[in-house]
Amino acid sequence: MEQPRAAARLQIVLGHLGRPSAGAVVAHPISGTISSASFHPQQFQYTLDNNVLTLEQRKFYEENGFLVIKNLVPDADIQRFRNEFEKICRKEVKPLGLTVMRDVAISKSEYAPSEKMITKVQDFQEDKELFRYCTLPEILKYVECFTGPNIMAMHTMLINKPPDSGKKTSRHPLHQDLHYFPFRPSDLIVCAWTAMEHINRNNGCLVVLPGTHKGSLKPHDYPKWEGGVNKMFHGIQDYEENKARVHLVMEKGDTVFFHPLLIHGSGQNKTQGFRKAISCHFASADCHYIDVKGTSQENIEKEVVGIAHKFFGAENSVDLKDIWMFRARLVKGERTNL
Repeated sequence: MEQPRAAARLQIVLGHLGRPSAGAVVAHPISGTISSASFHPQQFQYTLDNNVLTLEQRKFYEENGFLVIKNLVPDADIQRFRNEFEKICRKEVKPLGLTVMRDVAISKSEYAPSEKMITKVQDFQEDKELFRYCTLPEILKYVECFTGPNIMAMHTMLINKPPDSGKKTSRHPLHQDLHYFPFRPSDLIVCAWTAMEHINRNNGCLVVLPGTHKGSLKPHDYPKWEGGVNKMFHGIQDYEENKARVHLVMEKGDTVFFHPLLIHGSGQNKTQGFRKAISCHFASADCHYIDVKGTSQENIEKEVVGIAHKFFGAENSVDLKDIWMFRARLVKGERTNL
């Protein structure tokens, strides 16, 4: 099996964790309205100067915390990602460190290797074919607008949202991605999320709360849903329920870039098909790790570390930073802190 090799690699990473840790940081259109009226052009906080984004695109991201680029990833690349995912589902390839997830509604059913039984694969940094997504020039061109030239791929996912069983378990609660990340500053982190087919409200498109990236990190935990909640699907415990929402209807190849503090989620898949998307969270290599103990992120650290111990059988003490260092890959420029 590949797990002993993965565990050995993790131990090598842990053995190189000798540099001083950064000081602890406390972690605290469709529908809706999108506004840019309050934006002042001289106040660029969330985008960096280059010649890729237009002024209007910069203003839109600054005000709303997300930006959709239409038809960015070619069909041929998406087909290759789909083919590789199907190979993983059939167990024809077994990348090191890959986490394979099943929806809570089918997690205890009889297992048969097929894409109908797998709802997400994440941490595919060792799968050369899927990891191509993180190195596509089309993607990195825009990522650099938010992270700068030294770019790390931090977290990878291919989501295969299943048809809902009737228990509403296919939905994803509203959350902020920064809840999962032990590195800062947040303004130098961005997610690229690409639709692998037509995505709308019927099959569970992304829903975002524009402008929420300007707020702070909120406490997260499992929502109390009757039908059950998928593993690590934490949600925000308090938010303005009446705040305007935007549902992102996207075509195959469309890519949304969004800030890690943007509140977002996705609805049920009410169709009989599986809704696919591929994504990567990128960060500037100049970001630094933080200690999340004693903060609102401590609950996710305990859960992730527990899963890592089970998967890798790691005997040494492992924290959230160690796990993220194991995942991180340089995709452009030079590696500095991360």
